[in-house]
Amino acid sequence: MKDSSQKDNKKLLLIDDDPNLILLVKDYLEFRGYNVVTAENGREALEVLDQNIPDMIICDVMMPEMDGYSLVQHIRQEPQTNTIPVLFLSAKGQSQDRVKGLNEGADVYMVKPFEPEELVAQVESSLKQIKRLSQGRILGKDGGSTIQVPNNVELTPTELKVVQLVAKGMANREIAEKLNVSQRTIESHVSNMLNKTSLNNRTELARWAIESNMA
Repeated sequence: MKDSSQKDNKKLLLIDDDPNLILLVKDYLEFRGYNVVTAENGREALEVLDQNIPDMIICDVMMPEMDGYSLVQHIRQEPQTNTIPVLFLSAKGQSQDRVKGLNEGADVYMVKPFEPEELVAQVESSLKQIKRLSQGRILGKDGGSTIQVPNNVELTPTELKVVQLVAKGMANREIAEKLNVSQRTIESHVSNMLNKTSLNNRTELARWAIESNMA
């Protein structure tokens, strides 16, 4: 019996060049109540995105035709897709690989092999974050769902520019190009803002910027 508690038949785009993984993950996610569309590589995924916008993208990193990094760059550059949460799947589990994946614009980085239950948990967590972010846009400061940060947070003019671009879904690399600085400089600004606000990640930072009318 399918688990339909996740509601609303959320649509997921699953991209991987391994047909066995596609079959396994697709069946597992559909059993949990999701509507899963698949693609074998980044170029095929872009064709799917031209027709349908999913609620979340689960993507392998190393693929022929177009890899996960290139795909995420395209996704983050398009207004209709730049807020879609992206979960990277990769056999590369070193810290530098995780950092690169997150800096390129992914929201979650999971290492193969992984437990299906962990994948489902990450998907559900990301979708809940997006829902809260959307509610924040609608409800604003008085809606009761705003994120909490210390009262004395002050951003520098550059940090304000950076957080506004983070809220638009841009990756650190894209922000660096736009502001004509190094990616390391942007990473430093993001890290400083996370420390100032006591927030945990870029998604929470983006949500705070939107709820605070900075973006």
